[in-house]
Amino acid sequence: MTDTLLIALFAFLGAAVAGLLGALALRLLRHRSLVVSLTVVAAVAVTAMLAGTLAVAWAMFLSRHDLTVVTTVVAMAAVVSLATAMLLGRWVAARSRDLTLAARSFGEGGTFAAPEAPATAELAALTRELAATSAKLDASRERERALETSRRELVAWISHDLRTPLAGLRAMSEALEDGMVVDTQRYLRQIRTEVERMSDMVGDLFELSRIHAGSLLLTPTRISVYDLVGDALAGADPLARALGVRLISDRIEAVPVEVDGKEMSRVLDNLLMNAIRRTPADGTVAVAAHRADEGVVLSVTDGCGGIPEEDLSRVFDTGWRGTHARTPPAGAGLGLAIVRGIVEAHAGRAEVRNVSGGCCFEVTLPAA
Repeated sequence: MTDTLLIALFAFLGAAVAGLLGALALRLLRHRSLVVSLTVVAAVAVTAMLAGTLAVAWAMFLSRHDLTVVTTVVAMAAVVSLATAMLLGRWVAARSRDLTLAARSFGEGGTFAAPEAPATAELAALTRELAATSAKLDASRERERALETSRRELVAWISHDLRTPLAGLRAMSEALEDGMVVDTQRYLRQIRTEVERMSDMVGDLFELSRIHAGSLLLTPTRISVYDLVGDALAGADPLARALGVRLISDRIEAVPVEVDGKEMSRVLDNLLMNAIRRTPADGTVAVAAHRADEGVVLSVTDGCGGIPEEDLSRVFDTGWRGTHARTPPAGAGLGLAIVRGIVEAHAGRAEVRNVSGGCCFEVTLPAA
């Protein structure tokens, strides 16, 4: 028993010395290639075995022949181990370089293309994560380009929409100032109309800026969809009568929702005004509300003739107004963007689809 303990002690001391030297070498070479690290690890394993064996051999006073045999066996094992470690390190380093080059491509604005050569499980997992990140970056860049396009269009359209009433106001004010107006009251009413139009436009811009900044404060209350739709229909009825459009309610269920009444009224007002202005005279705008599996669905169906399929995805973008033939004189392309922002702030969603003769806007809200 004592001999066994002595052998274990000598073997441990010899291996410990080799291990400490290996740890020191790894620390000094920690910034070098993976091939160097693997070679050091293999060398430590073999050297530790050799040192322990030699320590035990010297302590047991083995013959020179036996000591030579043991040393030769361990040395051959060391050669094979080091060669294997170097091959493994070079293979892993090559896969790492391929992955680095692939990652550099999407870091410079391209799309990540995973290396075709097989890799270790860890590198394969990293490749999948980089591919997922690349897809997210592509989507983000696409959204950024669409947003930048919307911003440029919005600035252009707002500039145009403001320039026209401002020019009219300037002309009317100069005419009033020069005393060249016979019907003063008519000019004053027109000035007031243009001022209200620009005030509404500025109000929409302010509302949209609050939505984009995430500072839209909601005060949810429990309210019936029946009352919400009824108030919106009453408010939109005068415009519908003036334009010769019929407003009808189709299956309005009295289901409760937890929403900000003021903001949700604005959503319905924008949808109704948009539908009425784009529906020709003698056309029909239908409003419906019902409970569905995903929540409460409010829908407004108009008779605009439909939206081109390539434009359906842009309907709720800031500044989108469709073709000039379908653009109302007072529109700035903000109403539907505000609709989507308010609905999403309520954890809902806004969608549009073409139906026979027109299109249907749907707002889905969580049920109370």
